[in-house]
Amino acid sequence: MNLKIAGAPISWGVCEVPGWGYQLTPDRVLAEMAQAGLSATELGPEGFLPSDPAALVTVLDEHGLSCVGSFAPVVLHDPSHDPVTDVAAVLDSLVASRGSMLVLAAATGTEGYDSRPELDEEQWSTLLSNLDRLAAVAAERGITAVLHPHVGTMVEKGVEVDRVLTGSSIQLCLDTGHLLIGGTDPLLLAQSVPDRIAHTHLKDVDATLAASVQAGELTYTEAVAQGMYTPLGTGDVDIAGIVTALLANGFDGWFVLEQDTILSGEPEGQGPLRDVVASVTHLRDIAGRIPA
Repeated sequence: MNLKIAGAPISWGVCEVPGWGYQLTPDRVLAEMAQAGLSATELGPEGFLPSDPAALVTVLDEHGLSCVGSFAPVVLHDPSHDPVTDVAAVLDSLVASRGSMLVLAAATGTEGYDSRPELDEEQWSTLLSNLDRLAAVAAERGITAVLHPHVGTMVEKGVEVDRVLTGSSIQLCLDTGHLLIGGTDPLLLAQSVPDRIAHTHLKDVDATLAASVQAGELTYTEAVAQGMYTPLGTGDVDIAGIVTALLANGFDGWFVLEQDTILSGEPEGQGPLRDVVASVTHLRDIAGRIPA
């Protein structure tokens, strides 16, 4: 079975959070994506790849990669803020590069993912309404908007994921790592609402470090730096079960490999490429065991 497997710059430590860690160059990241056998990429944080649509297409073409989508943290809960303007440039880039997924996260309005406020009912109503608004705006451009439940955003915990499922019609990005850390079983979600899942971020997780984040013993950033995300097949997430469940229910979208990484400097040897290659191999092994 041939899967659509893509990469994301965060697997090479490239992140939108200020001070996250050492940032590799686009040329190295894109070249190593192609070397790992990936055919497409998400675009990464603003400023990583060219903002000019023509220049963006040229860079991707030079590395033999297509664009699958872009991660966009946006403030959705503030009644005085219109998030449509925040995604305009991202949508332009996706249309130009023939990407298909606007991957939204419900940003807190502060930097990083180590703390978040509590929302009142008015803010929740605004958030849910804005999700449907942005999905409609994206659809007008031929793009599918999905919500990415994410640690340190306004949609992190299981009850918050449920609230999105019941209070809006937006599709989801099934991020196996963030869901697990936030208290949602990603396999159960894949089995229970397959019609709401349009995109996937595959992560494997060290459950011990994840539990430390849940207990407040480590911040999210500290746990990532200690290796909370592991190559697929080496952690505690049932990646094979999730992939099999999705495919059994007709999922035909992208499997984006995301192993959030923090680099302290220029990596020696293969660096992040080694882990990405291991994840690609594991995912293809899973696909090879699924009956055609």
